[in-house]
Amino acid sequence: MSAHGVLYVHSSPPALCPHVEWAVAAVLGVPAKLVWTEQPAEPGLLRCETGWKGRAGTAGRLAGALRQWNLIRVEVTEDPSAGSDGERYAITPDLGVFRATMSTNGDVLVAEDRLRSLLAGAVDGAALAHGLDRLLGTAWDEELEPYRQAGEGAPVRWLHAVGG
Repeated sequence: MSAHGVLYVHSSPPALCPHVEWAVAAVLGVPAKLVWTEQPAEPGLLRCETGWKGRAGTAGRLAGALRQWNLIRVEVTEDPSAGSDGERYAITPDLGVFRATMSTNGDVLVAEDRLRSLLAGAVDGAALAHGLDRLLGTAWDEELEPYRQAGEGAPVRWLHAVGG
């Protein structure tokens, strides 16, 4: 099954950039020479983005390979494909990893059992609002938004996984 998505490294110290490339190459099975540019939201850090094509589940494998460095900010998306939901992973130094199922238009989808659990445990409106924010990844979006805006209009290269 073929899937595709985008890897956004919103910020990375220059010393970690080769490690990011090696991790991406290990997941995709092809060399990953990423094009790094300055991250205007935080001078001294670099950013890159690249499209990828591979097997379904590649976004999760990329996120798993990149989460070991707690100094980078990353988002990995995987578009829905035949038999597979879309996914989005967000990783930040302060918050760790967030994973969500995504619809074809980019909305976060929350499973019924997670909503029922939230409703059963919410003692008041504030607790419910906090729980919904957590399920939707609001804190990750708030932390990443300045880094996303700094990368608008950046070119995207495509990497194709071996056998993808």
